[in-house]
Amino acid sequence: MSDRPVFTYQTRPVLDQAQTSALDAYAELYGKAERSLFAAIQAGGALNDIKREFLPRFGISARQFNAMRVGLDGKIASIKERRPELISETETRIKRATKVIKKLEAKASGTNKLHQKKRRLAAMRSRLAAMKADHAAGAVRLCFGSKKLFHAQFDLAANGYDNHAAWKRDWDQARTRQFFVLGSQDETAGNQSCQASVAADGSLDLQIRLPDSLVAHGTHTVVRGIAFAYGHPSIVAALASSERIHGQTKAGKPTVKRVGTALSYRFVRDDAGWRIFVSVQAQPVETRSHKALGAVGVDINADHLAVSETDRFGNLIDTRRIHLVTYGKTTDQAKALIGDAAVRFIDQARAAGKPVVMEALNFQKKKAELEAVKSKQARLLSSLSCNKIASSVKAAAFRAGVEVIEVNPAYTSVIGAINFAQVKGISVHQGAAYAIARRGLGLSERATVREATAPTRNGDHVTFALPVRNRAKHVWSFWSKARTSLSAAHAAHSRCGAAKTAPRPLSPARPVASPIWNSTAQSRGANRSQDCSENVWPDVPF
Repeated sequence: MSDRPVFTYQTRPVLDQAQTSALDAYAELYGKAERSLFAAIQAGGALNDIKREFLPRFGISARQFNAMRVGLDGKIASIKERRPELISETETRIKRATKVIKKLEAKASGTNKLHQKKRRLAAMRSRLAAMKADHAAGAVRLCFGSKKLFHAQFDLAANGYDNHAAWKRDWDQARTRQFFVLGSQDETAGNQSCQASVAADGSLDLQIRLPDSLVAHGTHTVVRGIAFAYGHPSIVAALASSERIHGQTKAGKPTVKRVGTALSYRFVRDDAGWRIFVSVQAQPVETRSHKALGAVGVDINADHLAVSETDRFGNLIDTRRIHLVTYGKTTDQAKALIGDAAVRFIDQARAAGKPVVMEALNFQKKKAELEAVKSKQARLLSSLSCNKIASSVKAAAFRAGVEVIEVNPAYTSVIGAINFAQVKGISVHQGAAYAIARRGLGLSERATVREATAPTRNGDHVTFALPVRNRAKHVWSFWSKARTSLSAAHAAHSRCGAAKTAPRPLSPARPVASPIWNSTAQSRGANRSQDCSENVWPDVPF
């Protein structure tokens, strides 16, 4: 299977009344058949038997049934794949909530906050029991039209409905608002049931085959003058890749095989009308980045991206902070912000010819700990779509020909805080991005200091002695102990009240008498005079 990504582009065509009616009828039939197919699959019916029944029953072709089955299989697979993570996340949240409740019972017994925490804990336990039961039985619960809209009927006034009939209209529209047309590389124009052709002006004409049961709307509907604001050249290139290959069988009979690029279409109706989504595999792009030049590391945080660039030796040469807050934004707004942020530092990597190094992160563990963090941080973290950021970075990097290296995120924040933040004069997050970039290059991660000085949130710093490293073990065992010491130092800093006060003032600036300042400080490295023999010291290039 090709490792090239599949990009999806969208546009909103101009439709007349007949075309709109045909698409509405197609979506209504598709929604009804899809719900019936889900019920038949859950009942345990054989797929071939279901297919033979559905073709005459709904008046659809075999290819249209396959598109419906593939789309439904994707929904079912996503639920089954996500459920173990949800179970683990809920278990962690229950543990965290139990600890918070114990603290509140000791400090704020009888308060409304404690009451709400207990109600939430009971709801999570009930949800966990239901998920475990479904997982053990292999059951899948799928609500066509969304659970949110379904539950809106039980409180019509609060959800903006005058009566149940108004809700029912929205419910029916939500369940019949889209349909999917599956493509294949061995079909004409990459799709048998929805074929695009390039017009003389460069736009696309789309011929959609309607189900046989929709005879009142004809066999096909044609939408002309379609143009995509983004990705139009890629779609045209995919259509041009379709070609016929002539061959012969073992018996010598001539054969014709079509090879090209598959194009799958999804039609979605919203309040403004119909939109067309086209999914097509990306064309190959030449890689323009090389590890021999260095790397650009990125650290994903709840409200920004920290970026650090290194040279080929792993030395820090540039840092930046890209603001990225998705809290309070709609889904489309969050996607736009994430896409813009990804493009900004991918452009930096492309200009430098260096690969991007990022963490293989899973924010579900962090989201499971929201019970015990501050409300502001919890809101930012819960609204952050880590998977969307990762996919946007990879897509932008592929288009730019930049390699993406994913590394284990273990202890990068600790390394950044202890090794780099104070010494390089950068933030802890930029230090973590620097550690990520160095890890992508395979460079050393040993401690560079014996006594750690790590910055705090209020601009102050904490100082503590690092543990002794056992060189017989992996360096991460050392950083595990260092992380414990760092957490203890921050806790002590908070308990003494220093975290809530202004940081200590810096020493006054020293006037410079000449353009060259001769420092009397000695190097903190290993090449000091007391560590060198007599015949070595004169050759040290200081």
